[in-house]
Amino acid sequence: MQAVILAAGQSSRFWPLNSRHKSLLKIMGRPLIWYTIEGLKWVETNDLVIIQGSKKDVEEELKNYNLGLNTHYVIQETSKGMGDAVFQAKDFLKEQFFVSNAERIDGGRYAEFLFGKQKSSGVNLVLFGIQTDKPWLFGIVDLDGDKVKDIIEKPKKGKEPSDIRVIGTYLLPKNFLDYYKRVSEHQYAFEDALSLYIKENDVRIVITQMEVPSLKYPWDLFRTNKLLMDKFLRTEIKKSAQISKNVVIEGNVYIGENVRIFENAVIKGPCYIGDNCVIGNNSLIREYTNLEKDVLIGAFAEVTRCIFQEDVHTHSGYFGDSIFEKGCRLGAGTITANVKINRGEIKSVVKGEKINTGLKSLGVIVGENTKIGIHCSLMPGILIGSNCMIGPNLVVSENIKDNITFK
Repeated sequence: MQAVILAAGQSSRFWPLNSRHKSLLKIMGRPLIWYTIEGLKWVETNDLVIIQGSKKDVEEELKNYNLGLNTHYVIQETSKGMGDAVFQAKDFLKEQFFVSNAERIDGGRYAEFLFGKQKSSGVNLVLFGIQTDKPWLFGIVDLDGDKVKDIIEKPKKGKEPSDIRVIGTYLLPKNFLDYYKRVSEHQYAFEDALSLYIKENDVRIVITQMEVPSLKYPWDLFRTNKLLMDKFLRTEIKKSAQISKNVVIEGNVYIGENVRIFENAVIKGPCYIGDNCVIGNNSLIREYTNLEKDVLIGAFAEVTRCIFQEDVHTHSGYFGDSIFEKGCRLGAGTITANVKINRGEIKSVVKGEKINTGLKSLGVIVGENTKIGIHCSLMPGILIGSNCMIGPNLVVSENIKDNITFK
């Protein structure tokens, strides 16, 4: 089987975690794209084409891993949509190929279903769909049984042909590129080519009932973190770890090489603590916290349901339901408020639009290399960009763009 992985988009709605491709964010020491590739091995994938951006950051990261697959890297110089990305791989494509976004950690299961439908129906193009209660927000299929008659993009309320939306995972034939060349080039040319192919060919769909995680917004990473920990996290304490007296470790906890945990710290799993991390005296780490390598948690800190990328340092403070990209520094006494006073749903501003996150617990999400001074208060749902400087004793209640000094 051949798989094409899309890892070249800008992911503007994923800011401030999009300074590199979002599939390179790490959970339990591995980038998300690694989990996607491992999942594809379950369905005997042996040939892989990865579409990346001009920075080649995906290729650079994956050099650190033995993928065990025949892998080709293709560059999409500018972000022109999914159709252009697939078209860039034309020189490597075989007669039939599976297409998935790089962060689709469960793509292997999707591929299994799609190939099963292809074999049973004899068609060359198969879509993947799921039921939605908001069909006016998605591409909705018009169906006759499992046969796809058309796809309607964001139909008007009451005019929906069904309640099944298309998920961005496909089984395509190579001649689909001929249809792509017949449509006008724009951001959604892939969808136009798909509609054209449907009009002239038999296309089927697999409708799933299982949860389909996606990374549309930065807070979606929490759900992916939980799914991966529930599936892959195993209790282990490396022999080189130094654990002081009176440390309490409960539940499913991984502790990596050369970790140091000082007196009276409490770790309540599920938790992942990567290589070379330091956990200070009397600190509490709990509930789906993921600490990548070289993270330092200072004395008397509490960290719960957080995701810290590499080389993040904190002093005392409270950090709940928050994400910090690599290289952040957090001053003593910093507090992330993660629940509204009225305990209502938390909203966040993305590209100038206030978005319902669907969460009642959400702290702050911070880009890479940002430094936050002592005794700062960070309000729920706030997004802070990369390379920022936040002065001491401040209340941050609005988003802060990249490269800003806030004082």
